[in-house]
Amino acid sequence: MVHYVKMEDGKVMPIQEMLKSIERYNPEHLKVIEAYVEEQARENQYDLEANLACLKLYQFNPQLLNLNITYIILLKALTNFPHTDFVLCKCLLLPAQMNDETVKEIIYLANILEKCDFSLFWSRVTMHPENYQKINGFYDSIRKFVCHVVGITFQTIEKGYLMRLLGNVEDNVLRAWLKRYGWKEEGGLITIASQEDNIKTKHITEKIDFDNLAPLMANCL
Repeated sequence: MVHYVKMEDGKVMPIQEMLKSIERYNPEHLKVIEAYVEEQARENQYDLEANLACLKLYQFNPQLLNLNITYIILLKALTNFPHTDFVLCKCLLLPAQMNDETVKEIIYLANILEKCDFSLFWSRVTMHPENYQKINGFYDSIRKFVCHVVGITFQTIEKGYLMRLLGNVEDNVLRAWLKRYGWKEEGGLITIASQEDNIKTKHITEKIDFDNLAPLMANCL
């Protein structure tokens, strides 16, 4: 669904166009942007530019701060790991946001993900599941990041260990992820695509003219 913003002159434009203009700093548009943030959570969409604009408006207008919207923005940034979206969002947080306990927990989760300590991540998430259930696709987005890390790290991995890294998933869920990435189950092991398959041999050909070599050869005589 496209969100529209009404300008002071009565004109209406899509929110994406508004974000490209000076109007992104107009607090009159904050409610529309916040509604767009909530839609991202419901519809499993993502618009970093809009989310950064929302945090920037909170910076300029701290009296309009909405912590619930802040949670959504930060959690959506987590779902886009390994990109640095979370760092960009964190840099725009006000002291009131940084001191909030839920924000502190989300920042801690980001630090855990950066360290790829997925077992600890899932154990923390299960402590407060109500914080993440409102973000449609949150768990699968994190599992996608887990698979990214596994894919560039392992050639084979023990099946039970992979299930734990994915959040103690059931066997049918594991099979769905294996199918998605083309990984093969052989006994108790999961075979990841061979790392050699990811390395492309490069043939380097250098062309040197004899005229360029002649002075060098003469100096060697």
